[in-house]
Amino acid sequence: MSAPTKPKVSEREARQVAEAAREQDWRKPSFAKELFLGRFRLDLIHPHPMPAADDVQRGEEFLAKLRDFCETKVDGAQIERDAMIPDAVIDGLKELGALGMKIDTKYGGLGLTQVYYNKALALVGSANPAIGALLSAHQSIGVPQPLKLFGTQEQKDAFLPRLARTDISAFLLTEPDVGSDPARLATTAVPDGDDYVLDGVKLWTTNGVVADLLVVMARVPRSEGHKGGITAFVVEAGSPGITVENRNAFMGLRGLENGVTRFHQVRVPAANRIGPEGSGLKIALTTLNTGRLSLPAMCAGAGKWCLKIAREWSAVREQWGKPVAHHEAVGSKISFIAATTFALEAVLDLSSQMADENRNDIRIEAALAKLYGSEMAWLMADELVQIRGGRGFETADSLAARGERAVPAEQLLRDLRINRIFEGSTEIMHLLIAREAVDAHLAVAGDIIDPDKTLGDKARAGAQATAFYARWLPKLVAGPGQLPRSYAEFHPRGHADLSTHLRYVERAARKLARSTFYAMSRWQGRMETKQGFLGRIVDIGAELFAMSAACVRAELLRTTGDHGREAYQLADAFCRQARIRVEELFGRLWSNTDDLDRAVVKGVLGGAYTWLEEGVIDPSGDGPWIADATPGASERENVHRPIR
Repeated sequence: MSAPTKPKVSEREARQVAEAAREQDWRKPSFAKELFLGRFRLDLIHPHPMPAADDVQRGEEFLAKLRDFCETKVDGAQIERDAMIPDAVIDGLKELGALGMKIDTKYGGLGLTQVYYNKALALVGSANPAIGALLSAHQSIGVPQPLKLFGTQEQKDAFLPRLARTDISAFLLTEPDVGSDPARLATTAVPDGDDYVLDGVKLWTTNGVVADLLVVMARVPRSEGHKGGITAFVVEAGSPGITVENRNAFMGLRGLENGVTRFHQVRVPAANRIGPEGSGLKIALTTLNTGRLSLPAMCAGAGKWCLKIAREWSAVREQWGKPVAHHEAVGSKISFIAATTFALEAVLDLSSQMADENRNDIRIEAALAKLYGSEMAWLMADELVQIRGGRGFETADSLAARGERAVPAEQLLRDLRINRIFEGSTEIMHLLIAREAVDAHLAVAGDIIDPDKTLGDKARAGAQATAFYARWLPKLVAGPGQLPRSYAEFHPRGHADLSTHLRYVERAARKLARSTFYAMSRWQGRMETKQGFLGRIVDIGAELFAMSAACVRAELLRTTGDHGREAYQLADAFCRQARIRVEELFGRLWSNTDDLDRAVVKGVLGGAYTWLEEGVIDPSGDGPWIADATPGASERENVHRPIR
């Protein structure tokens, strides 16, 4: 059998592959989608949806067990020192049922809701983020979720009981030369009788070193009787021909069991294919719709810990005659951490509860939660390190060795950094969300800028677009945000006034939609190249979503009698901070250095500034920028170590 060749893919072909993998329809309402269209649909999120009583009871009972386990059996400092989660800890998590938090009880799982699954990840991630990553990779994007959504009954019966109690899973998509552009996927799955034969190399396989079951994305060649395309398979990790060639090490998440996995002539039964051929990317993206909520869960947990340490440290550390918390320069950082943590939890719980109820399409909400949570958690951890000063830069072990409290602030900063890259980098999330945000525009006017469309198609699209914008644009002129009494229920007596912030969100949403329309009119087909502009559009939407969620959560806590006054104060502080960021982003839509930046980049790549690099030594080692991933038999030791 000849070795597969690396696909040669043009920019247009790559976009077509990504577009084909998108969910094309919007069968349910979406708060965030409406927000980007200039419609502030508060009714979709307020009153705040609530979990069922039995879901709460089951979830709280498990959280109590998990907390006890983390407090008594998990030594986060040991995991950091050894760069490995002890097998005994993983065995204990299995006994608790933590591998099956999202798996239905009829398969031996716990059947927790998304809300309580996220609470569990926040809890265990605070004990050690590598444990949170292990559990998340296993059931947010690993084998259980694709099977739950797309698997046959036979596949569910065969694999879910194992995954709920004993078997760890991993998700294998990325390759050494393939990141966020799956159209260039090189791993192949060639049909051979009742099997497929897998060949290729996968990179950054989280859990891959210890996994028992893998979900693998591979390209099936088109042939007679085979549609072909990128396809998903469940693969036994111990199959002949599979070699884990390296356990990767990172700046953070040192306990992460992440590796390089090579497939050489690996036979996989056709019965293990998930969905039809060619549906692999759609399965992956659909899995991530809710799977992405695991990252903001751990980010919200990180914010809570940052707040605790900032509060305790800033109350005892004195400078110039008073605790540093009372100095405005430090106090503003503490306020940012407190307000942002409140908002992150609001975004997370709202998105998760909507996912549980399945009333709304939350693909944009989940993506915004991941984007916003990862960016803001990093900023909060950075501010904590700054508040701690030199002690923030010092390791926990070093602090303990000289007799001080072992606060792992620098570790948190390192551990959180990957979240801006995991499961879609910030830059890719900007593009993904922007594509969904302009979906309505492309649906009515996309043919106008499509070079493959005929003049007749373009004429029909023009007429359709004219009708759509004639109805839509007038609605962006005025709205409830201009009426002083709008959203009055968010200004109860004796509490901060949140109604003013919701009016701002409504006005800003219309302004955001107008800005998007103007940009599409101005740039048309070149819009997709304006990544700086699109990123700011998305960031504005993220801030408006977070403001909305914070206000709705504050009102929920007020009406349930649970810290209502304090919640209103935190929501007010967050919204005021967010409004400053939104106004800056709006200004940068049209006043920025994007064009100049492109010119500088051209000069950098063309060698015009190499003189600026003189005077330093490059300590990098030798070797290629990207490792060779030519298919073939492995020449390295297999470091796969299933935990039994």
